[in-house]
Order: sequence, then C-alpha cells, then structure tokens
Amino acid sequence: MRVYVPLTLPGLAEAYKTGELGVGPLVAYAVTPALREWYVSDDLEELEYAALNRAALASLRLLAADPEAARRRVVVAVDVPDRAAASDPDRALDPAALGEVRVDGAVSLAKAAAVHVDAGDAEADVAAAAQALQAADGGDDDAQFVVDGAEDHELLWYATQEIQNLVGLGD
Repeated sequence: MRVYVPLTLPGLAEAYKTGELGVGPLVAYAVTPALREWYVSDDLEELEYAALNRAALASLRLLAADPEAARRRVVVAVDVPDRAAASDPDRALDPAALGEVRVDGAVSLAKAAAVHVDAGDAEADVAAAAQALQAADGGDDDAQFVVDGAEDHELLWYATQEIQNLVGLGD
C-alpha cells in the first residue's frame, strides 16, 4: 500500500540521518474506503493525489507547530505492507481524518518511492497558511482562503536520491 507521510524539512533531515521516517505508530494518508467515498472516483491516480493533498495539509499543521522549520510542505510517498496501515475506526467518518491511517512499526526511508516538497516560491504562501491555520480551523473564511492559497502550489516530485540535497546535506 502506498502511504503519504507528512513531514517538515527538519523531519526529512532527521529521517535521512536515521534511515527511518519514524518508529510508529506513524500518521500517514492513503487511499482508504472513506477517502474513496468522499472523492467519488475510481481513478486510483486521482485518489492517490487526494491522499497526497491530505498529507500536504498535515505537513502544514506540522509547520504551524514548528515556527523554526522552513516554510515548505514535505510529503514522503512510501510503500508499506497492507497489514501495516489501518484507519482508526473511531475517526473513520471524521472529515478531518479522511484518508488518515496509522502505520505500525518502523518505516524505513529505503521504502520511500519519492519525496514531494514545495518549491521555494511557495514559502510566503505556505508561511501565511501556517499562520492562518488555527483561525481557519475555527471557521474564519478569510483565514481558510489563505490556507487554500498554499494548496495552489503543487508539490514538486523528487527522487529519494535527491533527499540529501533537499535537506542541505549534499556534497
């Protein structure tokens, strides 16, 4: 199963150093039955894109909690055994948890298929979105518009071999 793990650039740097995205249970996003029902599509590529965007929003939440992190959303696409990822049945119908899964056990960075990161030109919009997130969660429409502005930026695709350069540990 392909899961999308939200991180920040410091989190990605730590994963690069340790070789693990985390020891679990780890929050990730995937094509779940609830996401399929919400998105109403049978196109797996579209559904995976929706899961990626859910993870990007979770990455934005991580940025809101870490004011020192570079204002770029990070999502790692990783393949895990189907039995390793499960939805929380208590949150299955929660719109905020669409596509959310918990991955048990350690998740090796070697299992990553790709890394998705905002381009540098997205930083101002991502910074504004991270700052507006709490107000948006409280129902502020203007703040939600700012948060949605970050979604206007497509995450760039990087091969796993490029991680060391993304986190500033390259040659």
